[in-house]
Amino acid sequence: MQSKTIICVIGTRPEAIKMAPVILALQNEPWANVRILATAQHRHMLDQVNEFFGIDPDIDLNIMRPNQALTTLTARLLLELDDVLQAEKPDAVLVQGDTTTVMTVALACFYHRIPIGHIEAGLRTWDMQNPFPEEANRVIAGKLARWHFAPTEGSRQNLLKEGVPDAEIIVTGNTVIDALLMTAAKDPELAVPLDPAKRLVLVTSHRRENFGEPFRNICRALRTLAKKNPTVQFLYPVHPNPNVKDVAHEFLAGLPNFVLCEPLEYAPFIAAMKRAHIILTDSGGVQEEAPALGKPVLVLRDETERPEAVEQGVVKLVGSNYERSLDETQRLLDDESLYSAMALGISPYGDGYSASRIVKTLREYFT
Repeated sequence: MQSKTIICVIGTRPEAIKMAPVILALQNEPWANVRILATAQHRHMLDQVNEFFGIDPDIDLNIMRPNQALTTLTARLLLELDDVLQAEKPDAVLVQGDTTTVMTVALACFYHRIPIGHIEAGLRTWDMQNPFPEEANRVIAGKLARWHFAPTEGSRQNLLKEGVPDAEIIVTGNTVIDALLMTAAKDPELAVPLDPAKRLVLVTSHRRENFGEPFRNICRALRTLAKKNPTVQFLYPVHPNPNVKDVAHEFLAGLPNFVLCEPLEYAPFIAAMKRAHIILTDSGGVQEEAPALGKPVLVLRDETERPEAVEQGVVKLVGSNYERSLDETQRLLDDESLYSAMALGISPYGDGYSASRIVKTLREYFT
């Protein structure tokens, strides 16, 4: 049969991580002509992941500019994508997650009547302002997608509530677990020197919704924790956005047990998660990955579109509140029974075979 052209789109580091298992699986399909489109919404961090997984984009829009407004990014993406879709004429396009890349690709494909497969479909907080702009991005993509690859039954129920036909929803698990298990099996090294005898608290925080006073509250809590627990190590790979980097260094630089470093590449970050005792994060991907490694997660947000791990007791929401994030972290450091109750090593998000389920759906449709 004639091969079918499938464009896989990646814009940010999380998209590349979660799309990589799908790309690698599709490349083994004789009927699939796989084309990789990088918008490079995150340039440097995207390139690191692509190199690790051996992925070489066929098309690179290199779209990001310093301090680029969302409106400018969206407009430039739509214009660039219009040219790409006219030239490539794909039979289907796959997007992952809830970035501006995902929303604009879905809209451009809708205009060109090209079917879209949305990986990690159906995540909802039901609040368009939180997270901003991700909730709107995934809702718009969900209205335009042909295939909804939902990571969990809860995500499927969200889509059904919005009127998506049941036949268009495929519960696959989350491809982030595929990528995690592939990487963890390689036993990657953590490139940051740490004392192996000391417990490690790993921190990641970069979300736009926390910019300003909420992030300052988070940093105040981290500084207090570091001073109260001098025998505990803290590691924070700091996002390069000045709204994050400048504040983090203002509050945390110079503390003897607090390491601020550049963003870690994907494999060393997996090593950091394996090494961690507790993880504080506002990252969606980390909420999915860390429970599978048996690490308690405190989420620096008031809401999450990933409630399954919260319901199973391995993730807890603490928000950007100074007292709550401080108290909940201290309790995990002090209370062994509480720690053990959260360090269960269970994952509600996948079994490592999500990509194969996505590819199976496309294979059956096209062949």
